[in-house]
Amino acid sequence: MQITEISVEGLFGIFDHIIPLNIKERITIIHSPNGFGKTIMLKMLNGLFNSKYSIFYKIPFNNFKITLDNNSLINIIKKTETNESNAKISIELYKSDSKIHYWHLKSRKDTNIKRLPISILDDIVPEIERVDARQWRHISTGEILSLEAVMDRFEDFLPSDFLKSPEEPEWLENIKSDTYVRIIESQRLLNLFSSRSSRIYPSRLRTLPLTTLPTVSAYSEELAQLMQDKFTEYGTISQSLDRSFPLRAIEQNPPDVNSEQLYYQLNELDKTRSRLIDVGLLNQEETSEFQSPKNMDDSAKTILSVYIEDVEKKLSIFKDIAQKIELLRDIINRKFSYKKINFDKEKGFIFTRNENEQNSPNGKSLSPTDLSSGEQHELVLLYELLFKVKPNSLVLIDEPELSLHVGWQVQFLKDLQEITKLADIDILIATHSPDIIQDRWDLTVELKGVEA
Repeated sequence: MQITEISVEGLFGIFDHIIPLNIKERITIIHSPNGFGKTIMLKMLNGLFNSKYSIFYKIPFNNFKITLDNNSLINIIKKTETNESNAKISIELYKSDSKIHYWHLKSRKDTNIKRLPISILDDIVPEIERVDARQWRHISTGEILSLEAVMDRFEDFLPSDFLKSPEEPEWLENIKSDTYVRIIESQRLLNLFSSRSSRIYPSRLRTLPLTTLPTVSAYSEELAQLMQDKFTEYGTISQSLDRSFPLRAIEQNPPDVNSEQLYYQLNELDKTRSRLIDVGLLNQEETSEFQSPKNMDDSAKTILSVYIEDVEKKLSIFKDIAQKIELLRDIINRKFSYKKINFDKEKGFIFTRNENEQNSPNGKSLSPTDLSSGEQHELVLLYELLFKVKPNSLVLIDEPELSLHVGWQVQFLKDLQEITKLADIDILIATHSPDIIQDRWDLTVELKGVEA
C-alpha cells in the first residue's frame, strides 16, 4: 500500500497541516520556516509505522491522519488531560468513512517491558550509567532516569523487537507490513551498529551488541558483506549448472538461432562480465576464455546455446546489486573533487585521490572516514537510499542539505530521480534549502502558520 496524504490538527496547539504526496513524480518536498513541524511530521509518520510510539506522547497534537491508496484512513487521536505524558492516544482505521478498527495505545508505564533484558541498555544506550537495578544516571545532565524514561528518551537505540507493544492488533500489524517507511535523520554520520567481534546476546534478541561507529565505515563493511554474499551465491549456482551441463547439452534440441546471433550473445556476456569486474563483483580471472568456432554445425550451436543460457543465469545473480553500485559510483565520482570511489568484496568502499591532488594523508588511498563531513553525508544518504530500503517504500529524508555544497544541492533532485526509478521508492523530504528545490516548486508543499 502507498501513503497518499498525511495531515495533522493542533500540532503544538497551533498548526494544522495537510501534505498530499506526489504519487506520479514519487518525490514530495516539505518546506517552511523553522518551528512549523517539518521534522516532527516525518517523525510521527515514522513513529506509527516503526512502533516508535513515544513521539505521540511527547508532541502536542489533536489528530494525525494517514491516507492510503486503498481508500483507508488511519487516524491517531490524542486527548490530553493533565499533561502530555498522561494523554490518552487511540489509533483508528476507517474505510469508506466508516470506523472498522480501534486500538487504545498504552504508554510505557502500562506496557509489559519485562521481556527486555535490562543489561542490554548498558551496552547500547549512550550517555547513561547504571546506579540501581532499574535506574540510570544521564551523564550529561545528571538526571536519574527510570527504565520507562530510558526507553522513551532513547527509543531510537532500542531493538525494534522490543518497541512493539505486545497488544498491537493484527489489523495494524498487517498495514505496517504492507507499508514500509524508513527515516533518514539529519544526524547520520555516527550511529550504533552491530559489532561482529562482540559477544552475542540471547538469540531471542535477534541482534548483536551495538557499538558506536562512523556510519561510512559501517556501511563500507556492510557493502563488502553484500558483495561477498552475492559472489558466494554465484559460486553455488555455477557449481550446480556446471555439474549438469554435459547432460543438458546432450538432451537439448538444436536452437532456432543462427551463428551471428550466438556470437552477439557471447559478446554481450563479455561486456557484462567486464562491468561486473569493473565494480568489484567478479574477479579478473572470471573473464571468459571461451573461443567460439568459426564454423558451427547444429551440435556446436546446441552446446553453445546451453553455455550462453547458463552464463546468463550465473551473471543475473549480480544484476540488482551491480546497477546500484554503478549508480552510486557514477553520482559520487561526478561530485567528489579529486577523489574517486571503487569497490572491493573485502574492503567495501575504496577511495583514491586523483593524480593532481597532493599531500594525501595516506598516499593516494583514503579511508571513508578521511572524507569531509559533506562527502560523508552525501555517501551515507546515497547508500541508504540504494541499499537500505525495500522497493515500494516511503523514505523520509530530514534536511538533506546538511553539509552539502550548493552545487551538490542543485544536483540533488536529479540524483533522486535516478534513484527512485532504480530502487522503486517514494521520497518525502523536509528542507530549508531553495537550492534543493531549484525550479521544481510543483513538488513542494509549504507548511503555513495561523492566519492573522
